[in-house]
Amino acid sequence: MRAVNGGRRPIGVIGTGYVGLVTAAGFAHLGSDVYCIDIDADKIARLHRGEMPIYEPGLAEMVAANRDRLHFSTDIADALERAGLLFVAVGTPPTYSGDADLSAVYAVVNAIPAHPSRSEEQRHALVMKSTVPAGTGASIKRVLAEQRKQDLSYVSCPEFLKEGSAVHDFLAPDRVVIGDDGDWAGDAVVELYAPLEAPLVRTDIASAEMVKLASNAFLATKISFINEIANVCEETGADVIEVARGMGLDDRIGHKFLQAGIGYGGSCFPKDVTALKQLAGNSGYHFQLLNAVIEVNELQKRRVIGKLHKHLGSLVGRTICLLGLAFKPNTDDMREASSLVLSARLQADGAKVRVYDPVATDEARHLIRGVHFATDALDAVAGADAVVLVTEWDEFVALDWPEVAARMAGTLVLDGRNALAAEAVAAAGLTYEGIGRRTLTSSR
Repeated sequence: MRAVNGGRRPIGVIGTGYVGLVTAAGFAHLGSDVYCIDIDADKIARLHRGEMPIYEPGLAEMVAANRDRLHFSTDIADALERAGLLFVAVGTPPTYSGDADLSAVYAVVNAIPAHPSRSEEQRHALVMKSTVPAGTGASIKRVLAEQRKQDLSYVSCPEFLKEGSAVHDFLAPDRVVIGDDGDWAGDAVVELYAPLEAPLVRTDIASAEMVKLASNAFLATKISFINEIANVCEETGADVIEVARGMGLDDRIGHKFLQAGIGYGGSCFPKDVTALKQLAGNSGYHFQLLNAVIEVNELQKRRVIGKLHKHLGSLVGRTICLLGLAFKPNTDDMREASSLVLSARLQADGAKVRVYDPVATDEARHLIRGVHFATDALDAVAGADAVVLVTEWDEFVALDWPEVAARMAGTLVLDGRNALAAEAVAAAGLTYEGIGRRTLTSSR
């Protein structure tokens, strides 16, 4: 991956997770010197050694190609000395109340020293990449004023990177959203993104914050809607694949996010849907639709257990194989992954659980107990009474189903993502059960 010529504005990136590291590598690729800061000294040491702390296709290559422009440190002063724009990409996980935990965001705010007489060359701005509730920018600006840091500008620039395609999404975004006060900082962020020639939405700070939450909530709603349709399809004999195809041809609806399955997960959808529901509630509005979206998503995972009971009866002593652990393909992210619920629920029902994921196994070992971690997919299915496709990795879609059938003890394949070729599974002598589709059994 060839970097472009340098000479662009130096920037700082606070946080080197999925968002921060991709953002840093992307801006380095566009020609900026980037000063990456993280409080995790071990992560910074790994980055100095050229090791990636996360799995993201193309990221290691982009970091390696731009190594001379990427600087890693645990000291925020390194970024403050050299960069005017400080992109904040720290975690904002949900609290027990459902609100976003902004403690890491405010830790960054508090770490920046006050400089009452800052010259134009020394001015700084916080650029918020972390997902925060609408109104956070206004709150941060009040805190900055109280701390006599009112000369520090603030910009909201929400990220829309999808794990598994984040590098591509950075280089070819479908839009760039910038919320600011119409000052130098907003202009500077616009300038940084200009080489990407993406559609620009420049607006006020609160609206930019809401764009991110509203976008993810809408996509989650589409997923829960098609999952409800899939459940009705099972009761009426319809095929949700055909239903979604017919719906998606309507350009008002579109094909994206109409793939029925066992529910959404990851770091964004669950957190952002809950945060928006909570934000509305804190403002005195009951967001009833989002309550339903969340409930459908949780119940969808548990429908898998019901399907297993339908075919196998009691699960006590049964061996169930889960293919895929990460919340989606091409990532090792286990946050809100369906495999966490399924593995726990299966063990509670007395089943023996075998699992395999091509990338996320190391991360999963910290989160899932009492299961057998297989070395590959064929090892995972050995002796299984049923196989459940949890994550639609390409290697699972391309499995040799006659070989799978030979290794299994039972015959049930439960396609939790409607990603498998049903006919090929059935032709191998197995029973195919999808989501919102007709059960297909071999005629052999």
